[in-house]
Amino acid sequence: MSKKIMVVDDEEAIRLLYKEEFEDEGYTVIECENGEEALEKFQKEKPDLVVLDIAMPGMSGLDVLGKIKEISPNTPVIMSTAYSHYKQDFYTWVADAYIVKSPDLTQLKEKIEELLK
Repeated sequence: MSKKIMVVDDEEAIRLLYKEEFEDEGYTVIECENGEEALEKFQKEKPDLVVLDIAMPGMSGLDVLGKIKEISPNTPVIMSTAYSHYKQDFYTWVADAYIVKSPDLTQLKEKIEELLK
């Protein structure tokens, strides 16, 4: 059975890119466009790992991170953002990894593989 990755990002292009790339790696991908949808699907789908954008309308990725870790402390969460300054935010320290978005997904894929071992 393939591992499930939840991708939470308000940008459709990012979700589609990650979905295509991760499915090519053999993962099942669950897409969410906002924090509320992510929390709802997280309970039902029980993903093995979450790739979570920080800056989203409505509930921020940091709020979603806190709630996911309350529900399932051992589920790895990778914060993925276009802004490196969030790395200094105390709340990002709860995440298992912090990746600045890039067209090159090598670092993200390596971190996913490492966290799912």
